[in-house]
Amino acid sequence: MTPRHGITLVLVRHAKSDWGDESLDDHDRPLNERGRRDAPRMAERLASTGFVPDAILSSTALRARTTADAFAAELGVPVTPDADLYGAPADTLLSAAAKSGAAAVLVVAHDPGMSALAERLSGGRIGHMPTCAVATFTWPTDEWDVATAIDPEDWSFDTPR
Repeated sequence: MTPRHGITLVLVRHAKSDWGDESLDDHDRPLNERGRRDAPRMAERLASTGFVPDAILSSTALRARTTADAFAAELGVPVTPDADLYGAPADTLLSAAAKSGAAAVLVVAHDPGMSALAERLSGGRIGHMPTCAVATFTWPTDEWDVATAIDPEDWSFDTPR
C-alpha cells in the first residue's frame, strides 16, 4: 500500500436506535433492527473504498459503541471509547479527532454535533447526518493544527438509504 499523506476524518452518526423500552436511560438505548442491519452494511461500503483508519473513537452510549464495533470488525481497528463524545458539540468532536494524533480517524457519535460538524466542514452542503451516515473529509496536511484551521481539500457523503 502506498504511504498516506494528509489527514482524513470520517464522521459516522450512530445507527438507528430502539425507542421501544422507555425505561432505559438514553445512554443505554440499543440499535433497532434497521440499525443492526445498516451499521455493518455502511462499514462494508466504507471498507470498499480502501480506507483504513488509524483510530476509531466512539461515544460511550450503547448505540454508538455498537455502531463503532461494526466498523471496527470490518476495518480491523479497535475502538477507543470516549465519554466526552456523548452528546458532544461539533468543536468537541473535531478536537477529539485532533487529540488522537492519528492521521486517519473515524469518529462515531450523535446529533446535533455530528450534523453541525459535517455542515461546517462541507461548506453547508451536508445539512443533516441521518442515522448511520458516513461523511469523509481530507486535508493535504499532516498537522491537525493546520487541518482544523482550514477547509478540507475534499469530502464525500454516504447514507444507508
